[in-house]
Amino acid sequence: MEVHCKMPKKKIATIIALCLVGALILSACSGREKQGEKQNVSGTIIAAGSTAMQPLVEEAANQFMAKNPGIQVQVQGGGSGTGLKLVSDGTVQIGNSDVPAEDKLDKEKAKELIPHKVCVVGFAVIVNPAVKVDNLTKDQLIGIFTGKITNWKEVGGDDLKIVVINRPAGSGTRATFTKYALDGREETQGMALTQDSSGTVKKAVADTPGAISYIALSYVDSSVKVVKLDGVEPSKENIVEGKYPVWSYEYMYTKGEAAGVVKTFIDYMLGDEVKPIIEKLGYIPIGDMKVTR
Repeated sequence: MEVHCKMPKKKIATIIALCLVGALILSACSGREKQGEKQNVSGTIIAAGSTAMQPLVEEAANQFMAKNPGIQVQVQGGGSGTGLKLVSDGTVQIGNSDVPAEDKLDKEKAKELIPHKVCVVGFAVIVNPAVKVDNLTKDQLIGIFTGKITNWKEVGGDDLKIVVINRPAGSGTRATFTKYALDGREETQGMALTQDSSGTVKKAVADTPGAISYIALSYVDSSVKVVKLDGVEPSKENIVEGKYPVWSYEYMYTKGEAAGVVKTFIDYMLGDEVKPIIEKLGYIPIGDMKVTR
């Protein structure tokens, strides 16, 4: 005897709908598991180069590693030229630089590198706190750094010898300062002192009577005195508006497109979570700029 069971169409539709919902839930759970697997990646990244950029990368790296314990990020200085050379050679995964790669490497090597523009950094002229000069014209600044002006009394200060603290030839900070503050004039070598990082430059200026140099705004503190340039302070507001000329973009370079853990870190550096660090340390978010280069 055959038994025929007739199920109402409405009930069948309900069962089908429940099955579809169940399938979607399983798919979502599977997706979350895959995302979890991606987050549990591991590896080591070495980022080297610009000391002007170093405080930002160090603090952001610490925050990044706290969120991604399987990835270790080592941050080193050495200057922009060194960072670009090391990433070009494949010695490090990221080269931090204040200047475009083509300014430091030959054309073919520069073409192999991919720039990731992180933020803007301004550079301030600093003097020993005892120097009684608050403002310099560009012509006076050029005269001091090219060795034509050698005493502070020549620019309205006391009778005190000017001690110029230089940066090494490979420094991106020096390249930016030479281009935008000195109109391309080369700094004097003569009796000038040379320091290889923003931190040591600041200490040398703070400790040396009559000293003058320049550092990233992210390094400025009460141990040194900031000098205006043509009456304009090196403030964020003046840089954003294009009133103060001595600034540059901060780049993170990779050899070829970033991939794996390196891409994960660079994406983090370019994301919203790092913007508060950028602002706190005295750098400027790219989006705030009203002028470009």
